[in-house]
Amino acid sequence: MTKADLIAQICKTTDLDKFIVQDVLEEFFEAVKENMAAGENIYVRGFGSFVNKKRAKKIGRNISQKKPVVIEAHYVPSFKPSKLFVESVKNSKKVWEANEDDDKESQRKEETVAQNA
Repeated sequence: MTKADLIAQICKTTDLDKFIVQDVLEEFFEAVKENMAAGENIYVRGFGSFVNKKRAKKIGRNISQKKPVVIEAHYVPSFKPSKLFVESVKNSKKVWEANEDDDKESQRKEETVAQNA
């Protein structure tokens, strides 16, 4: 689902104008980005939490030069769904049906690769 699909779905269920929904959604995204960039975490009860996770300092590799590179400690944005959210997805029959289609497609690709090898 894309942002445009999400806007269309909200318009359909709320009877609000497309431009109003688009503006509200854009403002929501901006508020999340601005507050997380300022170090704030955002908690939405029943939905989940947008949190800044700290990544520790580590040694990586520059594979083109084959040299170690120090990657300093830094923060990355993360989303942690609420228990209600997780349960609703876990118990959704539509998710299982969609993933069965993906599994069948993966099997077909694997069989094609095996036949061509």
